[in-house]
Amino acid sequence: MAKPRSTYRCDACGHTPAKWVGRCPECGEWGTVNESAAPAAVARSTGATAAIPATAARRMTEIDAKTSHAHPTGVGELDRVLGRGIVPGSVVLLAGEPGVGKSTLLLEVVKRWAHGGRRALYVTGEESAGQVRLRAERTDAVHEEVFLAAESDLATVLGHVEQVQPTLMVVDSVQTMTAGHAEGVTGGVTQIRAITTALTSLAKNSGVAVVLVGHVTKDGAVAGPRSLEHLVDVVLAFEGDKQSSLRMVRGIKNRFGASDEVGCFEQRENGIHEVPDPSGLFLYHRDGEVAGSAITVAMDGKRALLGEVQALAADSALASPRRAVSGLESTRVAMVLAVLDTLLGIRTGKQDVYVSTVGGMRLHEPAADLATALAIASIVRKKALPRSTVAIGEVGLAGEVRRVTAIGQRVAEAKRLGFRHAIVPHGSDNLPKGIKITAVKDIYEASRAAVATENYDF
Repeated sequence: MAKPRSTYRCDACGHTPAKWVGRCPECGEWGTVNESAAPAAVARSTGATAAIPATAARRMTEIDAKTSHAHPTGVGELDRVLGRGIVPGSVVLLAGEPGVGKSTLLLEVVKRWAHGGRRALYVTGEESAGQVRLRAERTDAVHEEVFLAAESDLATVLGHVEQVQPTLMVVDSVQTMTAGHAEGVTGGVTQIRAITTALTSLAKNSGVAVVLVGHVTKDGAVAGPRSLEHLVDVVLAFEGDKQSSLRMVRGIKNRFGASDEVGCFEQRENGIHEVPDPSGLFLYHRDGEVAGSAITVAMDGKRALLGEVQALAADSALASPRRAVSGLESTRVAMVLAVLDTLLGIRTGKQDVYVSTVGGMRLHEPAADLATALAIASIVRKKALPRSTVAIGEVGLAGEVRRVTAIGQRVAEAKRLGFRHAIVPHGSDNLPKGIKITAVKDIYEASRAAVATENYDF
């Protein structure tokens, strides 16, 4: 009988090249093409026999849903993203850049988990147990029901689980683990897939909740095969700028809740702290009104956040004046400048224009266009906008102010924080009461609505 011919398949995109290659010709990923067994003949596959199942199928109404209820971790912002907490037997993947604070956050999670009378196991493959203990002392995350294991071998880790019998296990990180039954180097595609499959099987069979720490690539994607994200139940991205203390946990995939929630944290010397009301971080608190500043309300997932847009215009000695943008999309700022020049006569062609957000906030949605336009107009005319006014709306090329999503939630958040006036697009509905609403159709009406005095106009 002829030897069956081997086939090759890319773990990232599923492409099947004729022979092994180091880089997939379809998706361009390196090291994802692996050898797989030849497919069985059609006649052999159709002759498969039925096997007696170990557990009989049950009616859906007979299954107790209480066994899969989420248990709060004690970290409110993380529970918000997870969907009320961690479900027993689930696998959560937390990915982020090195040094962003993943390990510090998970130490806080296991401490609060243990405070609830539950046992936790923290497995580290990157540090020694003594190093983890030192960091836990610095962040006040020491608890007698938290067990530490500095291991990188998968079989040994499974042995620790049998001895400790935890209800929550943290593996930091999955790229440092090795599986003796799988080929490949540590951190390779084959190893990561084998380790994740084994830990997922452990979670489903024993009911232990597993949290995996994952590395990210240069472009911010989760390192490893794409099948890694399909195997786990929840994928979270831990984001943060090294120049800012703000940290965001963003849901990417969640089988037990919404996948567009965002949790806010602040990195301090003594650990990571929750920020239940982060709008104050994105506003500059001043005593008086200054020109070149406007307040807007952005939606990050399902959370409404107030943000401040600041603009500065200065005479330029360059043939091509500078356009420096931070925290916003430069293309949208350029569009707003063109609209202001054409429709309101606000000339910035011979000026350097700088537009930025406060506190490192990123405003990449069109709802910030109106605030950007008012901030630029304010600095050019040297007229300050009222501190109690927020501007929400998308600006079109014809100068019209278009409606945006969740306008009622945005205005309600502004009202809660003490703002008394909201400039919104015409036709917006579901607006709360108790705050002055000015509905505008175009940028000219918006410029007249954002006045500091009765006789003020752009």
